Amino acid sequence: MDYKKTILITGGAGFIGSHVVRLFVTKYPDYHILCLDKLTYAGNRETLADVEALPNYTFIQEDICDYDCVRGILERYAVEGIIHLAAESHVDRSISDPFVFAKTNVLGTLSLLQAAKEVWSKSPKGYEGKRFYHISTDEVYGALELDGGFFTEDTKYDPHSPYSASKASSDHFVRAFHDTYGLPTVISNCSNNYGPYQYPEKLIPLFIKNIVLHRPLPVYGTGENVRDWLYVLDHARAIDLIFHEGKIADTYNIGGFNEWRNIDLVRLLVKTVDEVLGNPEGHSEELITFVTDRAGHDLRYAIDSNKLKNELGWTPSLQFEEGLEHTVRWYLSNQEWVELVSQKS
Repeated sequence: MDYKKTILITGGAGFIGSHVVRLFVTKYPDYHILCLDKLTYAGNRETLADVEALPNYTFIQEDICDYDCVRGILERYAVEGIIHLAAESHVDRSISDPFVFAKTNVLGTLSLLQAAKEVWSKSPKGYEGKRFYHISTDEVYGALELDGGFFTEDTKYDPHSPYSASKASSDHFVRAFHDTYGLPTVISNCSNNYGPYQYPEKLIPLFIKNIVLHRPLPVYGTGENVRDWLYVLDHARAIDLIFHEGKIADTYNIGGFNEWRNIDLVRLLVKTVDEVLGNPEGHSEELITFVTDRAGHDLRYAIDSNKLKNELGWTPSLQFEEGLEHTVRWYLSNQEWVELVSQKS
């Protein structure tokens, strides 16, 4: 079949990536969607079992750090668009092993950028019709005071963890490849995602599991740190819009307009899980425990998404309480998936 466009989605078997792959494969049957994933502990092919047999979907297990392999994929499939989500993303892991984060997030991104530049610049139409879309994080901006406004696209970078430093570096490389070589790039920076298919080490799925097993719920410090939470399907819709309609060389912030103190989020999560399980009110509150704060733990993240709203018409679709209940019910109904992916480390 002759496809209208071939798009490479890196990290497509991961949490956010799987939702983007599923959206693009089903919404654009005239696109050929290539899902590239190394299948580390956080990438699971089973997550995309529902699209595996669709004719416009191809899975490729490779490492983005392998430049020759990446270049070969772009040439072989005549890739015209790259949506780059592959990354190491857990802050605690970055503190214990920063080298892995530098390799994947910085050198892996550089490998993709160089391959795109080399292949696309030599194609008959050059960069025409091509796009390299890099998905990043709000953590590159550093921290906000509790009453310190919001991150905008013009906020200066001030990363505090090895994870955020690696993502900030990759962002800079993406912009440098546009400024130096004219590569058609776009970047988005998102807030904390939640929803189905998130690896169980992250806060919400981990705490759901711990509540079910009546295990402690460890909260860093006093739980005063504030995060802006974004439902993953809303993020996937934003990525779709930015990929197709975002301005080349521009940056878009994606947030849920949805700030929560960590302790308040945990209490709501406890209440929601108890209600779904039919437990008495307050049954699992005793599981909340306060532990030594994480090194370099930023106080507050909050994103101003008005540029995305005003220019491309995107807004979140769910209220947080609704999205959280949906997420809780999904994890409780998909324990087989949770156990399967939990076996990877």
